[in-house]
Amino acid sequence: MNLFLVLFLVLFPIVGAFITYILGNKTKYREVIAIGVTLIEFIVMVICLFTYKNIDNTVEFTKLFGLGLSFKLDGFRVLYSLISIFMWLMTVIFSKEYMHEYDNKSRFYMFYLLTLAGVVGVFLSNDLITTFLFFEFMSFASFFLVLHDEKEQAINGAISYLGVAVISGMILLMGLFMLNNRVGDLSFESIKAFYLVNSISSIDMVTGLLIMFGFGAKAGMFPLHTWLPKAYPVAPSNASALLSGIIKKTGVFGIVVIASNMFLGNKDFGLILLTFSSITMVLGAILALFSTNLKRTLACSSMSQIGFALVGLSMAVLLGEHNTLAASGSLMHLV
Repeated sequence: MNLFLVLFLVLFPIVGAFITYILGNKTKYREVIAIGVTLIEFIVMVICLFTYKNIDNTVEFTKLFGLGLSFKLDGFRVLYSLISIFMWLMTVIFSKEYMHEYDNKSRFYMFYLLTLAGVVGVFLSNDLITTFLFFEFMSFASFFLVLHDEKEQAINGAISYLGVAVISGMILLMGLFMLNNRVGDLSFESIKAFYLVNSISSIDMVTGLLIMFGFGAKAGMFPLHTWLPKAYPVAPSNASALLSGIIKKTGVFGIVVIASNMFLGNKDFGLILLTFSSITMVLGAILALFSTNLKRTLACSSMSQIGFALVGLSMAVLLGEHNTLAASGSLMHLV
């Protein structure tokens, strides 16, 4: 049952994306199809919310992509996936009246649903290889949402977005190779178990910083936040809403994973994360204050809010085993 649920949640938006594109080019009901796909996905995730405690909630595909894929249905993952799908559903419902100004609507809805598949894959992942693969898949799909207008500003903003995504992806992959060489396995449980009995070395610190900046670029964390004010204003508003509300949180998810499983109680990493998150928090607010474009203001404000969440996470790292309140506050702020 859990195998079916995970496969459905990850693959159904991909199948639905191509159905939407094919039928959308032949009929006028592309929005209805996109709403139907997203609604079904939402209903299945609601079912998971009430049943995940009663099933074996870990699913592994050991022979895929060499290192395999691993997913898990638990409270944290189900909650964030449910919120993501709900936002996708609300956005697509209000997209019909907005998208009449644009061409290539079928293409937009295809990449809209493909991005959803990437986001769900990230939030349900149970090892960093799975997280990375769906993280990059999501970045590629969402690039076409930013590019959709195809005007000069949209092209420049999309190129900036893709450039940061590619560079951060390479930084992240380098960190994952180093971590895999150290631990031998990139599952969240294995990383946590390894660092419960092994102290953090200087190489581990470098590894952690590479992974932090790889994920932090997507989250809009300073100094890799430069794509935000360029991509937000040029993307359609329904895409900007998802960039702000959900897609950036996938980057925070990755930082949460390494902070809670690798660096819990580590003062050095906690102070580094606190420094960059504080700058992100303050700088985003200052940039929003001086912005005269509503979408740019949203981008900068969202950057500041990510900084707030990461400050809470850095407090959780610094406090170690006494981190319950800080960790809860950070995750609640993301919600």
